[in-house]
Amino acid sequence: MIEFRNVTKAFLRNGRSKPVIDNLTLTVPSNRSVALLGRNGAGKSTLLSMIAGTMDPSAGEILSTGSISWPVGFAGAFHPDLTGAQNTRFVARIYGVDTGELSDFVEEFCELGPSYRQPLRGYSSGMRARLSFGVSMGIAFDTYLVDEVTAVGDAAFRKKSATIFQTRMEQAGSFVVSHNMPQIREFCDMGIVLDQGRAVIYDDLEEAIHHHLHNMNTGQ
Repeated sequence: MIEFRNVTKAFLRNGRSKPVIDNLTLTVPSNRSVALLGRNGAGKSTLLSMIAGTMDPSAGEILSTGSISWPVGFAGAFHPDLTGAQNTRFVARIYGVDTGELSDFVEEFCELGPSYRQPLRGYSSGMRARLSFGVSMGIAFDTYLVDEVTAVGDAAFRKKSATIFQTRMEQAGSFVVSHNMPQIREFCDMGIVLDQGRAVIYDDLEEAIHHHLHNMNTGQ
């Protein structure tokens, strides 16, 4: 379960404080896959970062039961001078999982070849995203945070990513940011529509998508 209690996040724009998320109060049950829907700038990635704990709300609090992943596909916490394998083992120690098992899984899944044992500073952004996705899928989190992650790589890798993500969802929940409605329908079972600082939660995913598409089509 993840509970939002009067959560507000505001940023300074032209010297004025403008809320992106305004007094959000709602509860998301455990093991639900939630689509975060909204226009660009509506606060989807901001909300994802606050759930992850990498960004603090301006007011209010977010409470959770169970473990939460970092935003899947985000490799910003990896050390550029360490190899992919060394970064993987470091994350394994932080989360208390078997270093060898996680490293073997990531090496096979990510298909980085010899680059897996080379420093991260030589990786492309796509390679970093693959590594981050592989590491996160190799750890059994209770809630996964996803931001367009299955767009990484070629068609074969995207298919493999979608398959393993669906497998993880059999035992976990997620928050998914995506502009791809077929992908949203594939991965999610409920939705939250963000617009002008407000959030509306829908237990019925199709109702959430309808609301979101209405906002996109009318500009309201």
